[in-house]
Amino acid sequence: MKPPYLLLLLCLLSLGARAQLSETFADGDFTRNPTWTGDASGFVVAGQVLQSNGPATTGTQLQLATPCQASTGTTWEFWVNLKLATSAGNLADVWLMASQADLRSPATKGYFVRLGGTDDEVSLFRKDSARTAAVVIDGQNGTLASSTNNLVRVRVTRTLGGQWKLERDLTGGRTFVAEAAQPIDQTYQRSAYFGVSLLYSAANSKKFFFDDFLVTDATPPLLLRATALDARTVDVVFNEALEAAGAAQPARYQLAAGAVPLAAQPSALNPAVVRLTFGQDLGARNVLQVNGVADLFGNVAAGPLTASFGGVPVAPRVGELLITEILADETPVVGLPASEFVEIFNNTATKTLSLKGVRLLKPGSPAAQLPDTARLLPGQYAVVCATTRAAQFAPYGKVYGVSNFPALSNGGDQLVLRGLGGTTLFEVSYSDDWYGDTRKKAGGWTLEMVDPANYCGGASNWRASQDPSGGTPGRRNSVAAPNPDRTAPALLRAAALGPRTIRLYFGEKLDSAASANSALYQVQASVAGTALGVQQVAPVGPDFRAVDLALSAALLPSQPVGVAVARATDCAGNASGALAAASLALPEVAQPGDLVVNEVLYNHRPGGVYFVEVLNRSLRYVSLQGYQLRAERSTGPASALISLGAPYVLAPGQLAALTSDAGVLAAQYPSSADAANLLTISGFPALDNKSGTIVLLDPLGATIDRYAYADGQQLALLSSTAGVSLERIRAAGPSAASNFHSAASAVGYATPGRPNSQSQGATGGGQEWTVLPELFTPDEDGHDDFTTLNYQLDQPGYVASVTVYDALGQLTRRLLRNESLPTSGFVQWDGLDERGHKANVGYYVLYIELFQPSSGERREYRKTVVVGARL
Repeated sequence: MKPPYLLLLLCLLSLGARAQLSETFADGDFTRNPTWTGDASGFVVAGQVLQSNGPATTGTQLQLATPCQASTGTTWEFWVNLKLATSAGNLADVWLMASQADLRSPATKGYFVRLGGTDDEVSLFRKDSARTAAVVIDGQNGTLASSTNNLVRVRVTRTLGGQWKLERDLTGGRTFVAEAAQPIDQTYQRSAYFGVSLLYSAANSKKFFFDDFLVTDATPPLLLRATALDARTVDVVFNEALEAAGAAQPARYQLAAGAVPLAAQPSALNPAVVRLTFGQDLGARNVLQVNGVADLFGNVAAGPLTASFGGVPVAPRVGELLITEILADETPVVGLPASEFVEIFNNTATKTLSLKGVRLLKPGSPAAQLPDTARLLPGQYAVVCATTRAAQFAPYGKVYGVSNFPALSNGGDQLVLRGLGGTTLFEVSYSDDWYGDTRKKAGGWTLEMVDPANYCGGASNWRASQDPSGGTPGRRNSVAAPNPDRTAPALLRAAALGPRTIRLYFGEKLDSAASANSALYQVQASVAGTALGVQQVAPVGPDFRAVDLALSAALLPSQPVGVAVARATDCAGNASGALAAASLALPEVAQPGDLVVNEVLYNHRPGGVYFVEVLNRSLRYVSLQGYQLRAERSTGPASALISLGAPYVLAPGQLAALTSDAGVLAAQYPSSADAANLLTISGFPALDNKSGTIVLLDPLGATIDRYAYADGQQLALLSSTAGVSLERIRAAGPSAASNFHSAASAVGYATPGRPNSQSQGATGGGQEWTVLPELFTPDEDGHDDFTTLNYQLDQPGYVASVTVYDALGQLTRRLLRNESLPTSGFVQWDGLDERGHKANVGYYVLYIELFQPSSGERREYRKTVVVGARL
């Protein structure tokens, strides 16, 4: 028998129209009124209570389900007694919302209350298709701790806003105690079934008891949104299923402008959706009013319910759909979910954008395509993230979870939005340098676009979020401000991609349509008497910072030509005047000795980086693309492929400093580095900080140059070689120790990307021995820090000794001792004596002894040099 107060309560509730499900088993039957399906043989009704009656076999699962569509604004209530000791193998699940009748199926989605389990508790779970159930509300442990009598009445409430509340009365009465957590979870808005499922061991097959199932929806339906499908058709979406007959009455719907639909058709697939057909075209902006619709349980929305919506969705054009926020480094968490995302934005005032076919791309990753039904109203934002992370961003507004969402690199990546026909709608190549804040760069903060009107702007139009939560997904950016682009584009350089193709590189994104006009470009040269014309122009996507010119005739190797640009227009509409011509030539493969090591920093300061400077001392134009830099070290060789993503051509006499981070190198030598000639190379090898060998290899692996550096080549007076480079003295000289010297202190001890502070030109004339300069000041100021004894011999095979004596005839330094000499070259004196001390100011004699072993001929020479000092 049921307690009298419960019978009275159930009688009162049965009079209302709000209860979708009321099952007391008072009729002694569960096969009708309502109908339960599933493992019918595993249950009986005894004493007006549903009791398990399955086989006495450990691991048995039983289930029953009955149709129930209540989902939001709903209260679920039921009575349970588990006369057993609960465990991981003895528990009961009461499904409040289930997508199908088979509650055991991995594909079933919805929410259920678990009674028992390992923690002997009452908890609320969400089940996602084919995934482990996730806890929504974790109940207090030990509430069902009896081994023979776990009596409890449970009440679960879900508000229209998706907030869940779990309550229990352990006496079976209605004095409920609520669990502390009351989270918001709006993952599932629809339901098809209510039910129970059991798992038990052999001894407990008849010890599960259920009664008083009551599902109540006392709230009228809400209008969620209206969406125009075409010029005269609108889909209206409610938060729950509607009573079909009333929902199908056109008179219940009206536009604010006065139009009433010709037809209203509830969806057969989703009873919460009604399709309206109007007799005239919709406007650009519309407001729909709905009156008197009811849900399945008789709750009437008195109205009017209203929803604003745009006109016919159209495919976005360039600049209309933007990425306006990026979270690439989600940890440490500041306040946002620990998941990568990008925010997209409808950058129009009047258009509803259809995102059908729109893809998010990152080079080297599969495309992530937005849903065909995706729409954005004018000025509306949406979060785009991985499918599995969409629920985390539901509180922030519109969310599109997509498959193949790219992994965003913390340091920087290129992201592209591409339209249905392959058109590039938007591109951004972000970098963590854009944060401008070391703390925020470390993670947890988003990068936000400053001004959507300047959507082509790069680093100057992005900032670290200023919102305390770390970002503003789904709403106006915290850094939003006017930031117009008023600067016309500049031509940076030109390169020959092949005999008939020239690529021009610009400082910002171009208007791709305006830049495709061939009349804007002129090649200022001819080849073999044939004028070079521009036959075709192709702006290079997806960022459109480059333009390819197809020529009417082929370029000749290493023959320079110029390219003039009459006008360049950026994507903000800023147009330049005539731009300075850029010079280029078709590059050739370098021969051994064409490219040489010109400067090496092998022992950088703390926080600094290594660099190797390369000089093209040939008459050829050489592209560095595909060449290799190899470091031979005590720990073994390491190589870096010079792969810059674009041709980088060295003209005759031009140099480039290769490094792991050009920005750090420029900051390391702010007054002596030329940023235009600093090239960041991925995988730049670490160099031994005492000695090692640098090797330049061509694309086929042939050695172009080799230089062995060592600390002993540095000026002996230096207290430390950290941060001091070794510079080549003569470009035409050998890659040998005698041709390198410490960079001058006056230039900060290194000149990356600039002419060497210690460089000397080759001497001329017919004399056998000359000194240059005759007066030098070894003070490391970059001016005449050492002298060279230059020679030109009449035949090979000479052996020489060179000794320095002071004005009193005392030995100062031995420079050479019985060394064989080539027919021309030089000997360097850095002003130090035999003990490594700086020689005193005064006159010195360089005594040269020349011997020809084949003939026995001997010659002697004396040259005077002065060691000076600056006052």
